[in-house]
Amino acid sequence: MAGQGQRLSVVPTVPTLGMVKAWLAAATRGHALLKKKSDALTAKFRATLRRIVAAKESMGDAMRAASLSLAEAFYAASDPLRHAALHHQPAARLRVSAHQDNIAGVRLPRFEHYRTGTATSLAGLGGGGQQVAACRAAHGRAVEVLVELASLQTSFMTLDAAIKATNRRVNALENVVKPRLENTMAYIRGEPGEGGVLPPQEDPGVQAA
Repeated sequence: MAGQGQRLSVVPTVPTLGMVKAWLAAATRGHALLKKKSDALTAKFRATLRRIVAAKESMGDAMRAASLSLAEAFYAASDPLRHAALHHQPAARLRVSAHQDNIAGVRLPRFEHYRTGTATSLAGLGGGGQQVAACRAAHGRAVEVLVELASLQTSFMTLDAAIKATNRRVNALENVVKPRLENTMAYIRGEPGEGGVLPPQEDPGVQAA
C-alpha cells in the first residue's frame, strides 16, 4: 500500500495523539460517505447504460421509419412538397428544454422535448397530404428519440467523470491517509515520555553497584 510505513511528522505528545485520533475518525467517516456515494453513482451509471442501449435500438427503428416516410412523401407529392418546404417554413413546434437532476450531490443534465402550437397543413398537395403528415409524425418521433439519447449520453459522461473522481478519493483515504494516521498513532504510542509508554524505572541496586 502507498501509505504503509509512512507517518506524519509530529511531536509525540498526548495532545497530538488526540488530534491524530480525531483526524482518523474524520477520515473514516469521510471514507464511508464517499463509498456510499460511489455505490449510488455506480447504480445510476448502470441503469443509464441500459437505457442508452434501448434508446439506440429505438433510434435505429425511428430513423428507418422516418427515411421511408420521407421517400413515400416525395413519391406522392415531389414537386409540391419541395415548393412548400422552400416557401413555407413555420416556427419549430418540437423544442427542447434543459433540466438538472441531483444524484448523490452530482448534477446530471437532463433534456426534455415538448411541443408548441398546432401542426399546419401544407396546402396544394392533393392526395399527398396524408403521406406528408405521416412523414412529419415519423420525423417527430425520431427527434424525440434523439433528444432522449442525447440526455442519456450526457448523463453517462457526467456520471463516468464523477465516479472516477470519487473512487480516487476513496482509494486515497483507504490506502494513503488512513494508514499514515494509523502509523502516526502507533509511533506516538511507542515513543517514551508524554505521548507513549513511560521509560522503565532503573533498579536502585544496579545504580549502587
